[in-house]
Amino acid sequence: QVQVVESGGGLVQVGGSLRLSCAASGTIFSIGAMGWYRQAPGKQRELVATITSRGNTNYADSVKGRFTISRDNAKNTVYLQMNSLKPEDTAVYYCNADVYTIAVQRYTYWGQGTQVTVSS
Repeated sequence: QVQVVESGGGLVQVGGSLRLSCAASGTIFSIGAMGWYRQAPGKQRELVATITSRGNTNYADSVKGRFTISRDNAKNTVYLQMNSLKPEDTAVYYCNADVYTIAVQRYTYWGQGTQVTVSS
């Protein structure tokens, strides 16, 4: 079994910063891409940023220049540094990880989400 657990959410004022963390644990042979998604009330879940095992990154246009995704492969952890936060960044943030088993089977696991609220 694999667990993916996010942490670091909270309440912050406009223009502030937060750093989210997401750690994968359990029966893991390797991890491919990891990513952050978010879902605001009444909206669909949307991609925020992804990072491959080699460190190649991809960002939603709405967060480019403000958010930075990074990972520590030794710790099976991905981070999301969020700066210059705006009210529209308010959402539940979810992490996912593409986990490979020793049999080279890939499964995508999601965390339970962490709330980020940006107050004006």
